[in-house]
Amino acid sequence: MKINTDNIHLSYGAKEILKGIRMHCNDKEFVGLIGPNGSGKSTLLKCIYRILQPDQGAVYLDGKELHTIRVRDSARKMAVVAQHNHYNFDFTVQEIVMMGRTPHKKALEWDHAEDHEIVKEALQTVGMWEFADRSFSTLSGGEQQRVILARALAQQTPCLILDEPTNHLDITHQLQLMRIVKDRNVTVISAVHDLNLAAMFCDRIYAMKDGRIAGEGTPEELLTPEFIREIYDVETEIVKDQKGKMHILFLE
Repeated sequence: MKINTDNIHLSYGAKEILKGIRMHCNDKEFVGLIGPNGSGKSTLLKCIYRILQPDQGAVYLDGKELHTIRVRDSARKMAVVAQHNHYNFDFTVQEIVMMGRTPHKKALEWDHAEDHEIVKEALQTVGMWEFADRSFSTLSGGEQQRVILARALAQQTPCLILDEPTNHLDITHQLQLMRIVKDRNVTVISAVHDLNLAAMFCDRIYAMKDGRIAGEGTPEELLTPEFIREIYDVETEIVKDQKGKMHILFLE
């Protein structure tokens, strides 16, 4: 599935957060969004997955304007792993992941054996099946994040939208989560905090600063010491390992 944004503007009160964002994500491409805190990454993603309505511009799914697509239909196309996931009721882990099956059901339709199998497989994929009957609220932040990824996997969509999905995760589970997402072979747009993770997993990267796109390219093209200094005001060195993979070292 292809996703495009065309001239997205959005303001909170008098403050303009997004200032004419144009980006595209090709079918089955992993596109990363990088940039300092407050640059507009999460706000842009919320426009894409319909939490926010742009003041100007449009989002397109496979060439069709998002606001013309029913919410249920867009939920069959995009699954979301957001930064914050709070629930007012005490759901079990299995119940949370089963919510991913909702877009595929009619009103008041019961969960079928196939739904339960899909949920089990999703939880096994993220290593959380043994927690299926646990209360979601009793899990650590990292465990909750893995459950939310399982919910997105259970939704079985051709696109995943991720907002800094490795928050709260240790290194092992950061790499595991990114590898799971990469191996799904679907369209991915993800805000990424860690530049080395972005370099490792993204096909292309958009850098945002002050609500605008500051640069775009492959990790090798974009993540140069000069550009990183421009975006983050830090000094870096780029090195290659024995396999030719790039790594970013941060200097004092």
